[in-house]
Formats: sequence, C-alpha cells, structure tokens
Amino acid sequence: MRTTGDRIRQAVSFEAIGLLISVPLAAFAFGYSLEKTGVLGLIGATLATTWNYLFNLGFDHALKRLTGSTRKSLKLRFLHAFSFELGLLIAFLPIIAWWMGISLLDALLVDVSFAMFYLVYAFVFTWCYDTVFPDTDTETSAD
Repeated sequence: MRTTGDRIRQAVSFEAIGLLISVPLAAFAFGYSLEKTGVLGLIGATLATTWNYLFNLGFDHALKRLTGSTRKSLKLRFLHAFSFELGLLIAFLPIIAWWMGISLLDALLVDVSFAMFYLVYAFVFTWCYDTVFPDTDTETSAD
C-alpha cells in the first residue's frame, strides 16, 4: 500500500502536469482566454486533487480487501480511470457553468472534453507513475 507522502506526490504531480497540458488546449479549443481557463483549471485541479487522494485511497483499500494486493490489471486500470473521471465530472459540472457563465449544456461539453482528456491522461500517468515509483506491495501482479 502506498504511503501518505507518496499519495500526495502522485496527486500533486498528476494535477501540475495535467494543468500544463490542458489549460492551453482548452483555451484554444473553446476560444476562451488563458486567464479564464487557467482559473477554471486551478479550481478543477483543487477539486480533482482532493478527489484524487480520497478516490485512490478508497480504491486501493477496496482492491486490497478484494484481491489481497493493490496491483492493477489492465482491466482494473480502465475501471480506475473511468470511475475517477465520472465522479469528478459530476462534481465539476455546476462549477464550470458558474465560472464560465455558460449554460449547463455548454458546461457539459466543456466538462466532457476535460474528462475525455483526463481519462486518457489518468491511464497513462498512473501507469507511468507506477513504473517510476513502484508500489512496495510485493503480492503477485494481475498485469
């Protein structure tokens, strides 16, 4: 099981790298200023960082309880990334509408776009992170 310090490093590095990529992409794709998307990105990153820590802690505890290990198979990595993004999408939708001054339907388009980006990014980042900083859990891998 990962330590608290490792979980914090993972969550913060995930959000920092994600912001550096997603904010300029969102500004370009939706025609908003970098300032507007930058603040939205910071709001989202704060929300996502908190969610990231809590979600990963809960996911790992459940995985450890169910399988005896925190190792993730390819199928579990997809489940992990999808369920993380779905929870964040639901929480972030009203914030996007409010901050950008747009309808919930328009906010849904922005939110789904962010979610699609982060769905792929979460999968790739987590796999890379697990490779660079392997979990000390030595149980057999399901990969």
